[in-house]
Amino acid sequence: MSSELSPRPVAASPAAADGDNRYKSVQLKLKKLAAAMDSSSDELGALQREMRANAERTEALAVDIANAHLDTRFVELTNTVAVALGGAAHDVRKLHQSAQDVAQTAHETQRTHSTLYSALDDIRSSRKERTPKPGFFAR
Repeated sequence: MSSELSPRPVAASPAAADGDNRYKSVQLKLKKLAAAMDSSSDELGALQREMRANAERTEALAVDIANAHLDTRFVELTNTVAVALGGAAHDVRKLHQSAQDVAQTAHETQRTHSTLYSALDDIRSSRKERTPKPGFFAR
């Protein structure tokens, strides 16, 4: 049973919220967000499987303790740990599903943003003249 936790370096957010709303910048931010959520989803899936396996091993250990005729207090404590691990695994599964949903939404948003604005970005970035700021013509 592996119960060692490995510290992870504190990472900054995957995409800085810096107010830069240019097309390519938004595409990069969406790509980074989707990749971070995909990675988180993978890690949460692995964590959920490990927690479920630990819960099952702990249940088996409680049976072994009971069969060894040890004090029932130890059986109850071990069963309590098994139930707690099972509950935590269930909650991690829900978090895993949420991470998958956010990753999917980020990928869809990136595709939609590209569909809506890639042609405009091509036009704006290929001309020599400066382009008015957004809202200039909306007076």
